[in-house]
Formats: sequence, structure tokens, C-alpha cells
Amino acid sequence: MSHEAHEPETPHLDFGGTTPYEDYVKADVLTHLQHTLSDDPGEMVFLVTTQVMELWFTVIVHEWETAAKALRQDDVPAAIDALKRSVRELEALNASWRPLSGLTPAQFNSYRGALGEGSGFQSAMYRRLEFLLGDKSASMLVPHRGTPRVHAELEKALHEPSLYDEVLRLLARRGHAVPDEVLRRDVSRKYEPSAAVEAVWTAVYAGDERDEAARLGEALTDVAELVWRWRNDHLVATRRAMGAKAGTGGSAGVAWLEKRAQKSVFPELWTARSHV
Repeated sequence: MSHEAHEPETPHLDFGGTTPYEDYVKADVLTHLQHTLSDDPGEMVFLVTTQVMELWFTVIVHEWETAAKALRQDDVPAAIDALKRSVRELEALNASWRPLSGLTPAQFNSYRGALGEGSGFQSAMYRRLEFLLGDKSASMLVPHRGTPRVHAELEKALHEPSLYDEVLRLLARRGHAVPDEVLRRDVSRKYEPSAAVEAVWTAVYAGDERDEAARLGEALTDVAELVWRWRNDHLVATRRAMGAKAGTGGSAGVAWLEKRAQKSVFPELWTARSHV
């Protein structure tokens, strides 16, 4: 028997066209979507980071829509699994701020003009993410009237129950005293906190922590915390790069972000803790 080392066989390299990897990942498409508009070398990292954020928005929207569908089917374990996946994805999304977190005003100004009237609040996928959290506003469809497919997707999301709406409907089906005015509310409007819903979560948290409702509440709280951290990281990065100046696209910049950072996601999950 030969004891000579055998080199591994050379993998098949000639596929007669694109590689199976390229066919699946579309890497060539992804890596040729960067078209900088200034001569500043720092613009590339700003553009790529923003595009990466859009991809994470897409994944997280998928997870939350999966969770909402599972809740409609009374499949709480599947919903929790999707929410837990989204927590890891939110952590990766939040880490996307790191390449931009140290921008000085001079560095940002060197390519800020390339944005023109562009602004992050115009992101359609981020808007879908916010709609799933219950932060609805018909006016946010206006910037997308010129893109029929995107507008139609946003309009559909506007009129569908949010993730939190599906949670409350599930709790009602399981005997919790969620009021009819909450269950039958106009889901195209922003969700407003309810004292009765706060009482429901208080009862859930005062009970068995191993109960599905309690575990669902904690999975939602993990999501809410990371969304809050996202908003705060956005605020800090913007404040560091441009101070209190008006934002691009006519936005209020830091002033608007400060208001967003003060708002809780799934509010009664937080206020109920004071009563347990």
C-alpha cells in the first residue's frame, strides 16, 4: 500500500458559461451596481453600505411576513423562529453603521452633493419594514407614485394587518381580553397604544414564563429593542456627520431622527413591565 500523500482531485472548473455559484448568487450583478457620482474615494463605502442595508431590510421584511403568516395560522413556534432569525439579522443590519459611524462633516460633505434629493426615508423596503411594525402612513406612498410596482407593494402592505396586529388577534383567539376596537381598527393607520392591551400583556407576564404568549412577547421585545438601537445608531451617525443641518431630500435630519428614537416599538410590551 502506498503511503504517498494524494493531492485532492481538481474540481470541475469549466461550466461552459456562468458558474452555478453565479447563477444562484448573482454576484456579478451585485458587484456592478455601484456607480459613484463623485471623485471622493469615501463615496464607495457609503454607497455599498447603503445597498447592504437595503438587502438586510429585504430579509427582515421576509422574516416578519413569515411570522405574521404563521400567527394567522396559530403556529406560534414558527412565528417565534422567524422572529429569532430576524433578531440576528437586525444585529447584522445595525453593524452596518460601523463603516459610517466615524464620518466627519468634511468627509461627508465631500460626496454629499452626489445624493441630490435622495434620502433614506425614501427607501421603499424600509417603509415596508416600518409598516410591519405598525407605523403606517398613507402619505409615505407619495414618493413612489412614479414606480407602479413599488407603489402597489407598499399600498398592499399599508392595508394589511401589521405584525403586531396579528399578534393581538392571536392573543384574542386564545382568550385574552383584547378590545374589539383594537381588533377591528383601520389597519392602514398608525397603531396607537391601548391601556387594555397593556393589561393583556401585564397578565401574560404575570403568568407562566414558559407559556407561548410570554415567549412570543419576549421575541417581539428582542425585535423592538434592536429596532430602537437601529434608530439610535442612525441618529448618532447622522449627528456626527452633519450636526443639526437639514437632511437630504428636504428631511429635518437629526431633529426627525430624534423624534423617531424616542418612540417605542410594540409599546405596551414595555409599559406593561411596570405593572408586573
